[in-house]
Amino acid sequence: MDIAPIKDYLTGLQARIVAGLEAIDGKPFGADAWTRPEGGGGLTRIIEEGNVLERGGVLFSHVAGASLPPSASASRPELAGRGFEAMGVSLVLHPRNPYVPTVHLNVRFFVARKADADPVWWFGGGMDLTPYYGFDEDARHFHATCKAALAPFGEGFHPRFKAWCDRYFYLKHRGEPRGVGGIFFDDLNEPGFERSFALTRAVGDAFLEAYAPIVARRRDHPWGERERDFQLYRRGRYVEFNLVWDRGTLFGLQSGGRTESILASMPPLARWRYDWQPAPGSPEAELYEKFLKPREWV
Repeated sequence: MDIAPIKDYLTGLQARIVAGLEAIDGKPFGADAWTRPEGGGGLTRIIEEGNVLERGGVLFSHVAGASLPPSASASRPELAGRGFEAMGVSLVLHPRNPYVPTVHLNVRFFVARKADADPVWWFGGGMDLTPYYGFDEDARHFHATCKAALAPFGEGFHPRFKAWCDRYFYLKHRGEPRGVGGIFFDDLNEPGFERSFALTRAVGDAFLEAYAPIVARRRDHPWGERERDFQLYRRGRYVEFNLVWDRGTLFGLQSGGRTESILASMPPLARWRYDWQPAPGSPEAELYEKFLKPREWV
């Protein structure tokens, strides 16, 4: 199995997304290459205190190991103990303006190998939007772009991956979604290698189209202390999900990945309050009542 084209695509995707984000922000991303003693490494592209992005990380990693971590074999226990190779691009962007939503993208490839058996491979990924103040126009655009990216592969993929995203990005201990969703998929191999790879590329290639117009609409929206306070409170939910439920974070830590890069998804500032509730009829209450409820946006 030749996986070199996957690596070429992923490194190119990272470079294209960073270039697009630099054009939006006006400040360059830093570059931090790293190696992993057990095998592999990656390149972390990071921005902090930008003009639009308070923090953003666009990460490429390519790692290998002698045994799949528990997070990677949880849904495939028969693969436990196999050697593995994994590569992917993952990004999380935390804008400063509370009216610009946080966003996440991940596209990845795994292969599990055993000397006396055929390799087992799969793709995964998706993107999701986490607004602090909701706008119908933004949610519809994001979901419509996701749907269009999957359309060439058959009409069944979008409703399946949309519902999967709603289930996955859900804080079970809070009983609430992380945001307005998007698409999510894992363990994808049933369409065959070439088609699975093409679908994964379509998702990665759609990211800037899905997110950049939202940033353009909201980046200059006036905000003050009230909006900032709510943004930091809701960022706490983002931290909770990533540290408690996110399989990518768990895989990175369990596989001996670079902690500094794995936790680049954390916001630079967040806030927790005891049993805080939004005022009835407020824009903050609207987020919970209208946007933090799975619905069909397109």
